[in-house]
Amino acid sequence: MILAGLAAIAAAGVYGAWRAMQARPLDMAAFQARYAAALAKPDAALTVYHLGHSLVGRDMPVMLDQLAHAAGFAAHAHASQLGWGASLDQHRKGPDATPGFAEENAHANHRPAAEALASGAFDAVVLTEMVEIRDAIKYHQSAEALAHWAAAARAGNPDVRVYLYETWHRLDDPEGWLTRIDADLPRAWQDVLMRGAMARPDVGTIYLIPGGQVLAAAVRAMEAGQIPGLTQREALFSRDAAGAVDPIHLNDLGAYLIALTHFATLYQQSPEGLPHQLRRADGQMAQALPEPAVLPLQRLVWSVVQGYALTGIAR
Repeated sequence: MILAGLAAIAAAGVYGAWRAMQARPLDMAAFQARYAAALAKPDAALTVYHLGHSLVGRDMPVMLDQLAHAAGFAAHAHASQLGWGASLDQHRKGPDATPGFAEENAHANHRPAAEALASGAFDAVVLTEMVEIRDAIKYHQSAEALAHWAAAARAGNPDVRVYLYETWHRLDDPEGWLTRIDADLPRAWQDVLMRGAMARPDVGTIYLIPGGQVLAAAVRAMEAGQIPGLTQREALFSRDAAGAVDPIHLNDLGAYLIALTHFATLYQQSPEGLPHQLRRADGQMAQALPEPAVLPLQRLVWSVVQGYALTGIAR
């Protein structure tokens, strides 16, 4: 309890200090007004650009491709730029400043970020900040970097849809994994990153892909006995060769949930009925959810995504 209390105080200091130092974020009333009207639902396949790190990874966008194709969007395609835990600011500074740039982008779907966005070839751009999000805010100019990439995307294509992909924290976070996910959506992702970036007039509206919120809702349902065949949060996370749980990286089941979240947000439709036996980026079959768990989790994803005006979906 003492450790958690100290962590909460430290967190408040980080967020409060940042807000005191930065240019004024977009006024809350003006921010909320941006989401009063929903985005128009896409009526054609999207070409999507993902900028981020291993919580994007190679497999999840390939799973998203397959989901979109199965839903009738046969022309859906993606490109990406990744790094090892890279921040948006490190990506902004270039390959030499982006850890693991060469290793993480040695695949056919890589396209350099600045060139890709300038081309105007993408209908949607999904931007991903590093975790720990407090460190990103304190040391990596998160809102400024988010504004940079959003403005670059909009300069290349004025009609582009820009999204911030909300991720999650380490399972062993001293403040509590669910507690952090609940608290950081408003205080970090919304108030610091989104409102901070959207104060710039060339940024436009940034929408939210609520990955952390979906994982938290799935875990609560699993641990309440509501998802057949899945009862513990660790079932969604990777393990090493010795069987130890990776506290931050997802396995195939978790990646599938996040791919469903991207599909539901980007295409503004329920993923109910979409296939759950998909391939990874290497062409191998991914581990699939237990059959009885598929429909409840697909419905859960849609329920969560519809619950936030920031996703741009009509409620």
